[in-house]
Amino acid sequence: MGIADQFKDKAQELADQAKRKQNEGKDAGRERTQGASGRAPKTSQQGRNKAQQGRDRVQDAADDTRERFDR
Repeated sequence: MGIADQFKDKAQELADQAKRKQNEGKDAGRERTQGASGRAPKTSQQGRNKAQQGRDRVQDAADDTRERFDR
């Protein structure tokens, strides 16, 4: 296995890790929503916006990592 392959494997590993973190965040958000006692829930649009921002950050991090290791 060459060095390039090792870097590509590491980039894929980091991308997978970012996706797992994203899914964990979604799960935590669901738990907070279901377990909210006495607090007003966010509007669905606010929730969608925040989720999209999180997905964008994860995607940007994965893209940056791939770019660095593809050089």
